Amino acid sequence: MAKKKNKFLLKKTLQAFFILLVLGGAVGGYYAYKTIYQPNVNLGDKKSQIIYIPTGSKFEDVERILIDNNILKNVSTFEWLAEKKKYKNLIKPGKYRILAKMNNNALVNLLRAGLQEPVEINFNGLHTVDQFISRVGRRIEADSLALRQAIADNGYVSKYGFNSDNIQLLFIPNTYEFKWNTSVDEFFDRMAKEYKTFWTEARRKKAKAIGFSQNEVTTLASVVQAEQCCDNDEKKIIAGLYINRIKINMPLQSDPTVIFAIGDFTIQRVYNEQKKTDSPYNTYVNKGLPPGPIGFAQGSSIDAVLNYTKSDYIYMCAKEDLSGKHYFAKTYEQHQIYAKKYHDALDSKGIR
Repeated sequence: MAKKKNKFLLKKTLQAFFILLVLGGAVGGYYAYKTIYQPNVNLGDKKSQIIYIPTGSKFEDVERILIDNNILKNVSTFEWLAEKKKYKNLIKPGKYRILAKMNNNALVNLLRAGLQEPVEINFNGLHTVDQFISRVGRRIEADSLALRQAIADNGYVSKYGFNSDNIQLLFIPNTYEFKWNTSVDEFFDRMAKEYKTFWTEARRKKAKAIGFSQNEVTTLASVVQAEQCCDNDEKKIIAGLYINRIKINMPLQSDPTVIFAIGDFTIQRVYNEQKKTDSPYNTYVNKGLPPGPIGFAQGSSIDAVLNYTKSDYIYMCAKEDLSGKHYFAKTYEQHQIYAKKYHDALDSKGIR
C-alpha cells in the first residue's frame, strides 16, 4: 500500500510541476510577446517622428535620443530586445522615421538595418556658392563649415577638375536623394558622378562642335538662365545671340552679370553707373565669358547653349509686359525702340 501511495504522490507531483511549467512558459511567452510585438512607441496625435542619429553614436546615445523625443513607452523592454538582437553593437547613423504604435521588434529592425529616410536636395534658384553651402549644410550631416573649407581648398576641388572660382560648374541643379549622414567626400563624389552622367558623349561632341569647353558651355548657360529662367525655346535664341556677340568680339552686356558682380539679387533695374562696376564678372566692362558661372545652370540651360538657335540677332530687351519674355533685334536702332517701351513700363510701375 505504501508503495502505491508513494507512486500516486509522485505522479501528482510531476503533474503539478508540469502544469506549473506550462503556466510559467505561457506567462513567460506572453511577456516575451508583449515585449517584442506590442506597440512601444507613443507619438500622441502624430503619425510619425523623425530622429537623427549622429555618426559615432553609441547605444546609450540612441536611447537618449529616443527618450528625449518621448518616443518610448517602456525603455527597459526596448533595451532587452536590442540586447537580444545584438543592435547595441550595430549602431548605424542617419535620419530615421519612427512610426506611431511601432513595436520594439519593428523599431530595432529599422535602426539595426539602417533603413534611413532619404533627404532631398536641389540647387534650383541659387546664385552663389554661399547660398549653396547654406542649403546643403541644412540637409546633410556634413556641416556648412566643412563644405566651405572643401570648396575654398583648390587642392581638394582640383581632384574633380575645378577650382574654387568655378566649382559651381560641378553642381547641376536637379533633385537628388542623399542619406542624411553623407560626408563631404561622399557628397562631392556623388556630384562628380552625376556630372559625368550628364555630360554624355553626345553633349561633349556638341560642345566641341561649337568651339566651347564644357566649362564655357555651362558658364554661358548660367548667363542665359539668368536672362530667361523658364522658356527653353527662348533660351536657345538668347544663347545664339550671345554666341553671335562672342564671334564679333562684342561684350555680352548682360545685366545679370552686373547684379552678380554687385551681389544684390534684389536689384530690378540696372543703371549705367552700375554697369561700370569693377569686377571680372561684369560683362559690360569685360569681353567674353565671365571667369565662372553666375548661378547654377540647369540641364535645360546647358542644352540650350549646345543646341542654340542660329540667327542674326545681336540685341535683346525684356518686353514691356514684364512677362520675362524678350524682343530680339538685329540693329541697334530697332533695339532702342524696344528698350524705350521697357523703360517706360518700369517707370510707370515705379520700379527704380
